[in-house]
Amino acid sequence: MTSHGDDVQGGEDRSGTGDRAAAKESPDVEVPAARERARAIPEAAVARLAVYLRVLSGFDEESVTTVSSEELAAAAGVNSAKLRKDLSYIGSYGTRGVGYEVSVLIGQIERTLGLTRKHSVAVVGIGNLGHALANYGGFPSRGFPVSALFDLDPDLDGVPVGGIPVRHIDDIVEVCQEREVTIGVIATPTQGAQEVCDRLVAGGVSCILNFAPVVLQVPDDVEVRKVDLAVEMQILSFHVARRQQDAAATADGADLGPLDGAGPVPAEMDSVNGMVVRP
Repeated sequence: MTSHGDDVQGGEDRSGTGDRAAAKESPDVEVPAARERARAIPEAAVARLAVYLRVLSGFDEESVTTVSSEELAAAAGVNSAKLRKDLSYIGSYGTRGVGYEVSVLIGQIERTLGLTRKHSVAVVGIGNLGHALANYGGFPSRGFPVSALFDLDPDLDGVPVGGIPVRHIDDIVEVCQEREVTIGVIATPTQGAQEVCDRLVAGGVSCILNFAPVVLQVPDDVEVRKVDLAVEMQILSFHVARRQQDAAATADGADLGPLDGAGPVPAEMDSVNGMVVRP
């Protein structure tokens, strides 16, 4: 892939070569400037960086060495101006006449997302969703190996799922400390989710992905991402209804305006549970 010559701001080569050299010498050490950039990145941009990383990894597997902003933006489903803005947060501006070096950009995004650190995942609640998560091959392939499984059902104790024996939730603290679990996934019903969360935190888990339809109470130093699939469906339903209304308005030759006077819907929207609906 080639560049269209617009991947530089002000005609200056600012491809992050200095950061790359420092990272090679000490890949797990963040320079202060990089830390400050990471703190300034908006939540929605972080989600898009993860999408860019997925796309870039695909390019890398196809032996593509460089990519322009237009090509990367099209593959990621965003416009090129937004992509360049997102990449500027991590100090990557591309090179005039070349574009972005795929391998270098992958490294920059991985460092920003903390993927150069070792992660270990525990899944609690081995029902249908828990089984699917435990067997999901995308976790280990992207640096998030599942190393522990827990459930309340004594009949599941010791039963292997995805090659990992299920342990009782009473063992959460001990096992998470022993296996240095950094991310806990809660796939339990509402009842008991807070107790599971408390056990994960006591076991040293600092990040929690919560599929239970409940708001968890955690210390300030613990990060929680809530995934409410019902809410996501409701948001999708809103967009379907809006498009149907627009289509009806077009057919009638009149613009009926937004639903219930809700006002214009922004091009980028975050759902109430923190997941990005439109990257």
